[in-house]
Amino acid sequence: MSQIPAHQHAIQIVGVDEIIINDSKPVDEVGPHQMLLQVEACGICFSDTKLLHAFDSHPRKSDVVEGIAAEALAEIPGYKPGSQPTVPGHEPVGRIVAIGSEVTHFAVGDRVLVQADWKHLRTAKSNGAFGYNFEGALQEFVVIDERCVISPSGEEFLIHVTDGPSAAAIGLIEPWATVEGSYAWAERNHVLAGGRLLVVTDGTTAGLEALTAAHAPAETITVAPGEVAGLGGTFDDIVYYGSDAAVIEALAALLGARSVFCIVLDGGRIDRKVALDIGRVHYDFIRFVGTTGSDPAEGYAWIPATGELRDGDKVAIMGAAGPMGLMHTIRAVTSGFAGISVTGTDLNDERLAHLAATVDPVAAERGVPIEYVNTGTTPLQPGYTHIECMVPVPAVVSQAVDLAADGAIINAFAGIPAGTLGEFDLQGILERRIFMFGTSGSDVSDMRTVLRKIEEGIIDTHISLDAVTGMAGFRDAIDSVINRTSGGKIMVFPMLHDLPLTRLVDMPEKLPHVAAKLKDGIWTKEAEQALLAGA
Repeated sequence: MSQIPAHQHAIQIVGVDEIIINDSKPVDEVGPHQMLLQVEACGICFSDTKLLHAFDSHPRKSDVVEGIAAEALAEIPGYKPGSQPTVPGHEPVGRIVAIGSEVTHFAVGDRVLVQADWKHLRTAKSNGAFGYNFEGALQEFVVIDERCVISPSGEEFLIHVTDGPSAAAIGLIEPWATVEGSYAWAERNHVLAGGRLLVVTDGTTAGLEALTAAHAPAETITVAPGEVAGLGGTFDDIVYYGSDAAVIEALAALLGARSVFCIVLDGGRIDRKVALDIGRVHYDFIRFVGTTGSDPAEGYAWIPATGELRDGDKVAIMGAAGPMGLMHTIRAVTSGFAGISVTGTDLNDERLAHLAATVDPVAAERGVPIEYVNTGTTPLQPGYTHIECMVPVPAVVSQAVDLAADGAIINAFAGIPAGTLGEFDLQGILERRIFMFGTSGSDVSDMRTVLRKIEEGIIDTHISLDAVTGMAGFRDAIDSVINRTSGGKIMVFPMLHDLPLTRLVDMPEKLPHVAAKLKDGIWTKEAEQALLAGA
């Protein structure tokens, strides 16, 4: 562009459940280490609603305490931790239109995709993130500091993309990458070497010496069940020889991030459902495993390398008709695993019909059997070997356990807030060796995987786009995400100030010149060009 304006339109979160559309937000100046990104498009994510509801209590809205010098942070105009208003939006694609004199990895004209989780920048409980404590892309222009997007290892959090795909196709990579990342996350099936191990026992430590021989913890603390209340800190691994539900619940509070809790029943039985923090399974990657026998190594042994699908899996996607459920469904039918079948569920027949219209042609081409079930009228029957849960309700994840076959994997994908307890049949989980896991976010490799799948024609991210909007329709758009009334993702084009929220199914009536460029009702680059022609 020939001239950068002094002011711009922007979405700002200014407090808990307080959002404004600012039509005169200054365009920040570019410092020596910074770049100005002109935003082409930015998707709305359900995670944006979590920031809206939590605001300054969100773990990614807090101060950065590690990974970058304080004086560097002070130079970044978009660093807005704590109660400072921030611009959300972490699913963008844009073009660099200005750079500072010290920028070395990027140039004016580069088209880039942003990986929003800047994991080398640590906050007290999470990490720095674009669209959270650093202003995001729901504005026309955003300044990004190169020191934030180049990690000490050299990893780049701005990914170069070509001019080939549409802005919507690229902007949709981030949510597709979180789906991809959930299957790629490497699990740990042994005690953490160099970690902190807690052993809780009334006397027996059968198998413990062998368990710790290959992966020795730096510290091992052994206590009796009655001494748990006096413990402090958190642990990377907890091995409990026993079956008391109350002790299990007390010990779960001592789990650190990415920790494993191994319960050694030794013939005992957990006599009631156990209250587990399912939110921490998703956000903190904690895992509950164990054995009905006496050797803790048996509990670690059935942790899979990843949560990936397997040949012959009978897959259930609970909440499949929502935006993320659609992505999981498409990934399942295009995964290439032999002999799998897929069941997609929802509580709304219209949404299921929309899902079927999108997925059926792909499933038929791949030869993957698929069915759609309204679980409000037709309950699922047990026997699924891989279950993806898109519904952020602990009772639904608990129901997934009841539906799981022996050796099943349950992906608690929906982001239930940490601290949210659900009642789980832990005895059944251990007896049937059901692995329940969750992941949050994605990394650069996941985004590159999705980009490759787009380039190779394996997936078309456009199929998950339900609506487009400019700034004028943002409130309606975020309400649609909050109320789960959208049949897919919503893409914001910040330069379109006056465009209301417009679903693709309404395009023939509302924007016929754009509708003419859709392909069987699905977004295309040509439709995007028609939409932007008057911008």
